[in-house]
Amino acid sequence: MSKQNHLQVEAIKNGTVIDHIPAHVGVKVLRLFNMHNSNERVTIGLNLPSSALGAKDLLKVENTFISQEQAQKLALYAPKATVNQIENYAVVKKLELTLPKQVVDVFRCANSNCITHNEPVSSSFSVIEKNDVIRLKCKYCEKSFSRDIMTEK
Repeated sequence: MSKQNHLQVEAIKNGTVIDHIPAHVGVKVLRLFNMHNSNERVTIGLNLPSSALGAKDLLKVENTFISQEQAQKLALYAPKATVNQIENYAVVKKLELTLPKQVVDVFRCANSNCITHNEPVSSSFSVIEKNDVIRLKCKYCEKSFSRDIMTEK
């Protein structure tokens, strides 16, 4: 085997592999699922070569399995990512990524005049996808924002 064909990231025995995350988004996904505070081994690959994306990020978390609800939140960041659940070094399940209809208490409204900035209410957004562009519409101020400009709570 030539040096070019070596795996760049070690396999895990049990856990979750999230692959094909767009480059520079992996750290956001890490924070979204609070993986950076996990006591389990987390492997992070940033800006790895990808024939489909040019560059991609990759996350592997041992002994941790993400739920379908978490997979929906992941779809907001990386709609074309693949999520594989691994048991005994083999893929036993692939999670389908679908966008949630609504997102509660994940993002901060980009409208500084929105009631969510001054009142003790949870942020809530309707998720709208059109032509592969994800927009979030605030429940309270009814303004719509690109997913890319939204900040996490």
